[in-house]
Amino acid sequence: MAGLPRAGSTMLSAILNQNPRFYSGPSSPVVGGMLSLEQHFNQDELYFAYPKKIQVENYIKDLIYYYYSDVKQPVVFDKNRSWVNRPQFIEAYFNIEPKILCPVRNILDILTSFIDMHRRNPYQIGGKLNFLDDMLVKTNQPLTDENRCNTLCGPMGIVGQSAQGIKEMLMSNREKQLHLIEYDDLVNDPESTMKKVYEYLGEEYYKNHDYKNLINLHQENDAGVYGFSDMHQVRKELKKVSKKPSDLLPESVLNTYKNQEFWRNLENKNNIK
Repeated sequence: MAGLPRAGSTMLSAILNQNPRFYSGPSSPVVGGMLSLEQHFNQDELYFAYPKKIQVENYIKDLIYYYYSDVKQPVVFDKNRSWVNRPQFIEAYFNIEPKILCPVRNILDILTSFIDMHRRNPYQIGGKLNFLDDMLVKTNQPLTDENRCNTLCGPMGIVGQSAQGIKEMLMSNREKQLHLIEYDDLVNDPESTMKKVYEYLGEEYYKNHDYKNLINLHQENDAGVYGFSDMHQVRKELKKVSKKPSDLLPESVLNTYKNQEFWRNLENKNNIK
């Protein structure tokens, strides 16, 4: 699972986890660990002096199995937004066609969600500055909502990086390896949306999903790591209660990031910028 931030991936995990065959945990370090191991061996003179290609490939591949060795469910969803940047890892190490669930959402709604969350958590928690303002402080930028949004959507921001990864997959004719899940579709018509997810996965649809009793089974240490105490909270009932972008975002942000949903224009890839 990859996708855009604040686009419903935690909510989707809560739904998937209602199926006893499925395990969908919090964001994992697996893809980063695989990349680090690969880079290590590719730069190590000891390995080049006596390479053991098959053993090293198995070592890197086995990382995901060891990481989930405590999980009993037969179907595991590994969540990390950078999977859209590394679909070749799935092909090379597991010799299968990648299948990546990819929640997406209007960019202005994503920015509104971030700013709303910031207003709910305006102060340092336990002496830790939230990651948004920390990025601005490190780059000597004033702590304004405009700068927060521009940083999020910039080349080093989590919105910008995630969107770029999705864009590159679509531009490289990998759209069949992505299953885009619109946030509004999941909230407004969860059963139809989830049936499409199951069809994409090739799994039998689980008929006992309860969209009025959602639980995040794997709560992350949001306050200690990200500086936001409720970053991955899931409402019990699936419904949209988001604020309007025009209620929270500066006019400059509304004008800059409107109509940025490039994935909805796949019929003409030349228009994707």
